[in-house]
Amino acid sequence: MNDLSIIYQERFSNTGIERRKTVWRALCRYFFSRYIRPSDRVLDIACGYGEFINNIVAREKFAIDLNPDSASRLDHSVHFINKEATNLSSFADSCIDVAFSSNFLEHLPAKSDIVVLLRDVYRVLTPGGKLILLGPNIKYAFREYWDFFDHHIPLSDASIGEALQLAGFKVEITVPRFLPFTMNNTIPVHDILIRLYLSFPFVWSLFGKQFLIVAGKAQ
Repeated sequence: MNDLSIIYQERFSNTGIERRKTVWRALCRYFFSRYIRPSDRVLDIACGYGEFINNIVAREKFAIDLNPDSASRLDHSVHFINKEATNLSSFADSCIDVAFSSNFLEHLPAKSDIVVLLRDVYRVLTPGGKLILLGPNIKYAFREYWDFFDHHIPLSDASIGEALQLAGFKVEITVPRFLPFTMNNTIPVHDILIRLYLSFPFVWSLFGKQFLIVAGKAQ
């Protein structure tokens, strides 16, 4: 068992995993589906247990993660690459329509690694392709941010926006406060409640501690 497996098994209980599945099923159905067409080829970078990629509807789905345990959590329709999530050498230029990554960039050892990865994502995206990013926003999650041993870089919506520009992207949508910091709590999760939360953006400013950014590659 590698270090990632140990950390995630301790961090995510079976109950927590089921909660996350419920949340992500609703997020994909009621929110992220607006950015992804059924004909798209989608890549989930640092897919974890596949909560996003398993639930999104797309023609072809790819997922990359260093944790070998990810393989057993992914649907058979997902092509899994068991590598460092920063290593996109398996993908040709302009082969992915939408790339997605949630709560990953803050785990990289240096800001320079973020720019290198973003430039490689830009390479694999088709012209007009999108990159969707979620992550804890240090501006609003400064108390909880360092409670995770594998968090290395403090990031905000503004700093990620600058990194995306350095990599050649055009930032199209920035939501500084979107989702709560964690799903591992005692707040009830239900499809209807999540749909209501997503329907009223003013509520995001009360509970949101993660940013949402959508950036595009030039046509």
